[in-house]
Amino acid sequence: MHVSLTTPALLFPAISLLLLAYTNRFFSLAALIRSLSNNGKPVHSEQLKNLRQRIIIIRRMQESGVLSFALCVVCMIFIYVGLNKIGSLIFGCSLLLLLYSLLLSVREIRISVDALNYHLEEMDQ
Repeated sequence: MHVSLTTPALLFPAISLLLLAYTNRFFSLAALIRSLSNNGKPVHSEQLKNLRQRIIIIRRMQESGVLSFALCVVCMIFIYVGLNKIGSLIFGCSLLLLLYSLLLSVREIRISVDALNYHLEEMDQ
C-alpha cells in the first residue's frame, strides 16, 4: 500500500476535533465532581466508582488520541524522507490508536448513560 504525504495530513483536523471533544468531556466531568464535593450531600459509592472509571477512560482516550496524532507526524516525516514502507506501517499504527481511542469513547459514553440511569432511579424513589 502506498501512502502519500497528504494521507496522514487528512487525519489532522479529525484528530484535533476529537481531542477537543475529549477535553470538553474531561472538563464537564471535572465540574461535576467539583459540584458534588461542594454540595455537601453524601455521594453513593456506585456513583464514585463510576466517576473514577470515567476519569481513567477519558485519560486513556486522550493519551491514545495524542499518540495517534504524534504518529501521524512521524509518519509524514518518514514519507517525506522517502521511507514510504516504514511511514505506511507507522500510519497503520496511528489508525489503530485512533480506533482504540474511539472504542474507549463508546465505553465512556455507556458508563455515562449508566450513571444517568442510576441517577434517574434515585430520583424516582
